Amino acid sequence: MLASCASNEVGNSKDVNPDAIYFDYHISGDEESGYITVKAQYRFGGPNGTTLVLNEPANVKLDGEPLQADSSKMNGAWYELLIPAKEFSGHHSIVFTDHNNKEYKEEFDFTVISLKKEIPPVLSRDTLVFELERVQPGDRIKLLLTDTAYYSRGIDRVDTVQNGRIMISKQDLDNVKNGPVAIEFYKEEERELKETTAEGGKINISYGLKRVFELKD
Repeated sequence: MLASCASNEVGNSKDVNPDAIYFDYHISGDEESGYITVKAQYRFGGPNGTTLVLNEPANVKLDGEPLQADSSKMNGAWYELLIPAKEFSGHHSIVFTDHNNKEYKEEFDFTVISLKKEIPPVLSRDTLVFELERVQPGDRIKLLLTDTAYYSRGIDRVDTVQNGRIMISKQDLDNVKNGPVAIEFYKEEERELKETTAEGGKINISYGLKRVFELKD
């Protein structure tokens, strides 16, 4: 709903006050695609303002590599870079330079999580334990478990990692029907940017895994 309220109009960064630019960064990926998408969007007048094309010398770079401009009628203008997930775990920085050559640097860490043990093709209706690689105690993981019955509630919640594990109790499975089910794990983070104009900005980081198995009594 928030995205639908945002402007898809496109303006030029050279035509606006550089101190009135809002920064919006999205870094997302999943195991299935094998890629991480780094997307930077700049808006004039807040998070729902006009999207901006960066006119030289304004630019945005990830770890020194320029992001490429793109646009659509629905989303306006943005800057993007696609990187193989296997190359992306670790520390990174996004540097935005405005048309007055003032730099704003945002550093972040990205973790490509994985399953320590593969999920068997069939699981019994009992407490389920899933072990994740490259997670830290206290990490928050969004968990989705859905079946093919449209009237089932399924499971949609955020869990805290304990000893590298995420658990689903037998009682939780009362919300899921027997048969094929899909489970998804997402490590997500959203926070305010540390270096911005007075308009501010945010960064959203996510990476997901998905598996399908059969649940039975």
